[in-house]
Amino acid sequence: MTPLDSAGSDSIMNDRQIRIRGILFGLIPVIIMGAILFVSAGTIFWPAAWLILLVMFSATTIVTAICHTDLITERMQKQAGAKEYDQKLVRLLNLIGLLPLLVAGLDFRFGWSGQISFSLQATAFIMFLLGYSTFSWALLSNRFFSLIVRVQSEKGHHPVTNGPYRFVRHPGYLGFIVIVLTQPVILGSVWAVIPAVVTVGLIVCRTALEDGTLELELEGYEEYTHQVRYRLVPGIW
Repeated sequence: MTPLDSAGSDSIMNDRQIRIRGILFGLIPVIIMGAILFVSAGTIFWPAAWLILLVMFSATTIVTAICHTDLITERMQKQAGAKEYDQKLVRLLNLIGLLPLLVAGLDFRFGWSGQISFSLQATAFIMFLLGYSTFSWALLSNRFFSLIVRVQSEKGHHPVTNGPYRFVRHPGYLGFIVIVLTQPVILGSVWAVIPAVVTVGLIVCRTALEDGTLELELEGYEEYTHQVRYRLVPGIW
């Protein structure tokens, strides 16, 4: 084997290791969600919960297998430069964002919401898949899609204008909002919609703050805002 062949082999192995680590990293929130759902429900025999977890893990695995390895590394490690407001908001989101799952599990155990029609649950599941598709499309289109708000100057950060970013400036948040709102319906819980709406409010707040930060600090972003006028929903905001 020549030195060139050896370098190529090492590069492939390193790429594979990063992707495997990324998949394992993506498994963590799935496990946490599953634990909250099944412990609060008092049973693991909950098909709707398993369906959501399966979609989550499958989407994470597929995206991690094909996205840029720099993005995987970025999303796995804590980076310097996170805004103070974002650190506080992320902690609040991580806490409040678990409440819909907890409420849905308790609702499943005690039957607070009664029976939600299958057609409504099926419609919500279709919307859930569309939300995940939008989120995944945004992630695959944007190699700067970090878990925190920061300008990645060391990587030549610039406004992304391809993929779903042609239609709204924050398609990842749009997809995530759809995911958050449809999960309670799929799980058959009307009461879980309440904390889900609160979570969405926090996401909208983060969207506005991030958009303002990028406009101030990311070169070319202000021009991009003139090309793509809306943050989340075309024609509305």
